[in-house]
Amino acid sequence: MAIVSTTSRGQVTLRKEIFQHVGIKPGEKLEIELLPGGEFRGRAVRKKGSITEFAGCLKGKTNVRLTIEEINEAIAQAATEAGMAGLKR
Repeated sequence: MAIVSTTSRGQVTLRKEIFQHVGIKPGEKLEIELLPGGEFRGRAVRKKGSITEFAGCLKGKTNVRLTIEEINEAIAQAATEAGMAGLKR
């Protein structure tokens, strides 16, 4: 159990080990849930991305460029191979 001190302004500084334990990096947020009996629980706030944020995440990281037709063909081929693999079981 970690013991921390409060400042006169009601602020608390948590030790680095606590942040590492919950997976929080500098600049990220910690959510505090107030519980009965004067207790609280903290957890890392995880970002919930959108598909528009995801789109383009590999831009500039590969030289492969496909048309929409080539992408659709690759998806169809992968689906066929997955279906055939399921039949072989």
